[in-house]
Amino acid sequence: MAEVVSTNQFRNGIHIEHRGSVWRIVEFQHVKPGKGGAFVRTRLKNLDSGAVVDETFRAGEKFARVHTEVKNLQFLYDDGSEAHFMDEENYEQFGLPHGDIADELVYMQPSSTVQMLLVNGKPSGIQLPASVELTVAQTEPGVKGDTVSNVTKPATLETGAVVQVPLFVNAGEKIKVDPREHRYISRA
Repeated sequence: MAEVVSTNQFRNGIHIEHRGSVWRIVEFQHVKPGKGGAFVRTRLKNLDSGAVVDETFRAGEKFARVHTEVKNLQFLYDDGSEAHFMDEENYEQFGLPHGDIADELVYMQPSSTVQMLLVNGKPSGIQLPASVELTVAQTEPGVKGDTVSNVTKPATLETGAVVQVPLFVNAGEKIKVDPREHRYISRA
């Protein structure tokens, strides 16, 4: 019997069967309006067509969960059209289309380890760690006394990602970033 997953068990990256095909949950949000029943807003990506759609489900709705295999890979380099990875177990190298993992690429450095999600032996996405440490390449300089407020400024990281950081963070500093939510966590 197939494993069943309810909407209150949704997590980013899990795969469900919906409308006869396999979908990956890109993001989700539980909503409890003041009037009426709770529901879940989700953004789903179809593994076959690559289409991304927004769907709304009633709270407690159940779906068949698709088994996902996780493999540790080392990110080698990005040549603009493909990102190249190496399997850490058998040293096999392969590429994934740049467009499929563009959001994750801006937080990956060469030789960093990531987890590849595989469904039926086919790559379906990349799972990054909860936090990554990156160096701030460029940002406006901080001014003495700016630590009091919680105002933020944009900072470009060494990989090209842009995140909002507190005013006291300067260029050249290492910071921790949450790649899933694209936000600053702390200084490293």
